[in-house]
Amino acid sequence: MTIRRVVPNVQVESEKSMVNNRDFYGLLGFEEVMNLGWVRTLASPSNPTAQISFLTEERTAPVVPDLSVEVEDVDTVYAEVVASGAEIVRELRDEDWGVRRFFVRDPNGRVVNVLGHRDRVTGAAR
Repeated sequence: MTIRRVVPNVQVESEKSMVNNRDFYGLLGFEEVMNLGWVRTLASPSNPTAQISFLTEERTAPVVPDLSVEVEDVDTVYAEVVASGAEIVRELRDEDWGVRRFFVRDPNGRVVNVLGHRDRVTGAAR
């Protein structure tokens, strides 16, 4: 299994909080790379896998995940996680913004967003 990146997710109260965090982490060299209104992701321009996301809510799932783990083959990981008996918080599905993902609860009770980016040409998870 190949892990492409791990991103901490921080739930914030408002859009103003997201702007304040963007500005603060900008002082550390982060730049905004995604903004869907309810979620913003900041990344290092020199190391794009160094990221942090801020969410005011989770629009397509029951909870805001504590962290995101991008994997090479999300379908295979999903099958392995289901077979392990771990609690699936949100089933595997495709999102409008180009990812395929599911949520699972870890042994500490944290919710992990496991995702893979879909190929923009074929639509297949990559």
